[in-house]
Amino acid sequence: MKTAILIPARYASTRYPGKPLALLTLPDGSRKSLIELSWMAAMRVAGVDECHVLTDDDRIAEAARAFGASVIMTSPDCRNGTERCAEVIAKGFVEADIVVNLQGDAPLTPHWFVEDLAAAMKRDASVQVATPVLRCDQESYRNFREDRQAGRVGGTTAVFGAGGSALYFSKEVLPYIAPGKLPDPVPVFHHVGVYAYRPAALRTYATALQGPLETQEGLEQLRFLENGIPVHCVEVEGRGRSFWELNNPADIPRIEAVLEATHS
Repeated sequence: MKTAILIPARYASTRYPGKPLALLTLPDGSRKSLIELSWMAAMRVAGVDECHVLTDDDRIAEAARAFGASVIMTSPDCRNGTERCAEVIAKGFVEADIVVNLQGDAPLTPHWFVEDLAAAMKRDASVQVATPVLRCDQESYRNFREDRQAGRVGGTTAVFGAGGSALYFSKEVLPYIAPGKLPDPVPVFHHVGVYAYRPAALRTYATALQGPLETQEGLEQLRFLENGIPVHCVEVEGRGRSFWELNNPADIPRIEAVLEATHS
């Protein structure tokens, strides 16, 4: 089965304009943009047939081509990464059995997260959309709570039922945990911003209407749930590595600290 990784990147982020071009300091003192680090993460994934950056912004396209990435220009009317992926499939720019959306704000995504996702799709032909979830440790749970208490919109949490079928995704920290001693293991799952789709699911998404939950939360994956398309959650293991996306400028030192720890 042919697998393609697509990396959607837009300049006009509401929370962090120009985010794909934000520079992060690496352990050796060099600096690389968020989109380049995301491309490097994609290059570590085994079993991928092609990889492209999707953008409507010339600045991002120029930066991506400069470090050797393949770039596909998409419409500025795309409202999220899934719509960008759907567009390139609809136009025949990419032909694949499994389309992976590795969003351009998650440079800490380990290669096995994506590999586990693709493997789950290959095992079960009935799965149309799949996404990884990572159980929070106490540090990542604290990061979630700190963001919410500071009024920042940080990562996303996932709630799923038996068999991994998603019940809901939210920028709130779900499920609720009463004050007091934090349960061990922590019953909160961090939704990792990666998706795997069958092309048919993307074609359906492109014509489906935005629902009130997607609009309110600002989470593209809720369109699948609101239109009756199940999303399969694949629990992945951190293997001792911390994971966080770059959602706000305050996340830069968090990610740089993880990069430092990973290479120490």
